[in-house]
Amino acid sequence: MAAKTPKQDFPWWLVVLGATGLWLFYEVWSSPVYAQIMQKLVKGVGITLMVTVVAFLSAAVLGLLLAVGAGSKRLVIRQAVRLYTEVVRGVPIIVLLLYVAFAAVPALVAAWNWAGLPEIRARDVSLLWRAVIALTIAYSAFLAEVFRAGLASVDRGQIEAAMALGLNGWQRFRLIVFPQAFRTILPPLGNDFVAMVKDSSLVSVLGVADVTQLAKVTSAGNFRYFETYNAAALIYLTLTVSASLALRRLERHLRGRDTR
Repeated sequence: MAAKTPKQDFPWWLVVLGATGLWLFYEVWSSPVYAQIMQKLVKGVGITLMVTVVAFLSAAVLGLLLAVGAGSKRLVIRQAVRLYTEVVRGVPIIVLLLYVAFAAVPALVAAWNWAGLPEIRARDVSLLWRAVIALTIAYSAFLAEVFRAGLASVDRGQIEAAMALGLNGWQRFRLIVFPQAFRTILPPLGNDFVAMVKDSSLVSVLGVADVTQLAKVTSAGNFRYFETYNAAALIYLTLTVSASLALRRLERHLRGRDTR
């Protein structure tokens, strides 16, 4: 007899989480204290989302280029990519954030001015964009490995068949390799996006007015640390769970389309 396929577990965790979230929302909106705190913190949601989306998309593009470079026929390119990914992955994100903000950007501005280009000042580069650059660099190294593994998972026979049909390198990548690799890399890409939402809170060390920074400022003014960080945690939890559910739905949609 064929083994029975186990049924998918009922998402009791989502029921518990949803019930807890509804209770927290009720507490937040029914309490004048929570309502006042939430009114201040929601002003940072836009910054949090902007940093997350811009940095993640930039890191994905750079990571894809690094993954392609890792498979290059040129030894110098392969070794340069390996050096970049190993160094960046070996440095804590918060250290990289501080290094880019207070060391790398001023050094690049000095080099720019030394080269005789139109003069700029370090303070012309806002701390917000320094944070975005740092997160882009940090996540590009991790996403490069995700893309590399996905590209390597594509059957070599299909690539050879595409070559036999006369497709050039770009056409093979666009029509054959990447569409198949994308289905493989979507789950880890989704995990990294959710991680980026949480790691975007690190920009608060630069004084960027995201949710975490506003929570720090608010709690320092009202001394209601419990309520303030409850509200901040609720905001981040809402963002991450919503993103996770949306990505799972996309995965199921792609799997369903593949079985047709």
